[in-house]
Amino acid sequence: MQQPSSIRALLNIAWPMLVAQLAMMANAVIDTAMSGHLTAIDLAAVGIAASIMATVLMSLVSVLLALPPLIAHLYGAGNHADIGREIHQSAWISLVLASITMLLLSFPEPFIAISDLQPAVEVKVRAYLAYSAWGVPALFAMRIFFGLATGIGKPRPVMVFNLISLSLKIPMNAIFIYGWLGMPELGGPGCAVATAVDAWLMAFVVWRWALRQPAYQAFELRRRFTPPERAAIVEFLKLGIPIGLTFIADVTAFTLMALFIARLGPYASGSHQIAANLAALAFMVPLSIGNATAVLVGQALGAHQQERARHISWEGIRLGMLIALAICMVYWLGAPYIATLYTNDSQVQKLAIPLIMMAGLYHLGDALQAVSVNALRGYKRTVIPMIVYTSILWGLGLGGGFVLGLTDIAGHARGASGFWIAEIAAIWLAGMLVALYLKAVSKQHFVPA
Repeated sequence: MQQPSSIRALLNIAWPMLVAQLAMMANAVIDTAMSGHLTAIDLAAVGIAASIMATVLMSLVSVLLALPPLIAHLYGAGNHADIGREIHQSAWISLVLASITMLLLSFPEPFIAISDLQPAVEVKVRAYLAYSAWGVPALFAMRIFFGLATGIGKPRPVMVFNLISLSLKIPMNAIFIYGWLGMPELGGPGCAVATAVDAWLMAFVVWRWALRQPAYQAFELRRRFTPPERAAIVEFLKLGIPIGLTFIADVTAFTLMALFIARLGPYASGSHQIAANLAALAFMVPLSIGNATAVLVGQALGAHQQERARHISWEGIRLGMLIALAICMVYWLGAPYIATLYTNDSQVQKLAIPLIMMAGLYHLGDALQAVSVNALRGYKRTVIPMIVYTSILWGLGLGGGFVLGLTDIAGHARGASGFWIAEIAAIWLAGMLVALYLKAVSKQHFVPA
């Protein structure tokens, strides 16, 4: 396959996924902005509860990230009828995962204990999490559809439905936060009610559309629901559980990093938050390219086109790194201006500027690992990346950051910069290791003509 065709295929899948992911991020921005017009207690409660919700939900729903590569293999092999069976098995898995998620959100005592909240804040955090629990099954149902649409390489419906959901967020928030249309005024926790109602509405619309869509008829989604099949569920979990653990390693490393930096005071914490937000925003680009790479690699392998799978893997990495380099340069050259967009506090700006530049360097390594690890998911390889992530991000990244940032073991304590230096080293090392593993795996699958 010619190089332009590979890049075009990647971009055709990546850009709708990028828009869909940015729409999801915008929901959190809307919640923060609207609750911020209430009281400081509401704003704090929404921020804390949303963090708990995201950690619990994404740690479990990330297991469903195994669905796109599994469907991609079936789609590439032309086994369209088996796609419906895979969707049914993912529904059984989701039923268990959603039940666990609802239980953790309904009884959040471990998270509350760690947070050590003021009583007024705790009441609202508990209410937010309890309301959120009711929307969890719908969120899992939507995630299954997203896995289906992504796995067949046609994610534009995902983008459209996410944008529709986003358009409903502000009026629904207003109804439940401020008590419009005769509804009770719930304050900050009303964000969670709005999200739950939105999720159920969209889940109904999404699956009604999918079951009536002529292009989806070949997948036999409407056939008699298949009972749980041990072999299919084991295959799914062998791929999905390491993905979930990888996500947990990534999230906990960054969360603990923020908690350690918080010891340095509000200025250091605020400057770190700016850099972390920029890193998360930039990550959406290589994540989208990585997801597209995983789908195309899976489809190629399903069609027994090993050479094409290998070619697409490295095209995805080259494309991701090229765009990451451009983003890095923007962060480096525009750091002073970007800092002023986030805050008017001169002290926070001063501390944030070098961290923003470091976020650019971090993003280059983040792009390398994001595309590489997703290409490996296309090859159905997830265990080795999990081991790499947990050992390096927790060891070199978090442990090294603690040493460089808060102790004098390696010279004077560098504060937030010390944590970022360690994280940059860790993400680059992890990225290079998973890229080397990808090279070895793709060689194993490649059979010269």
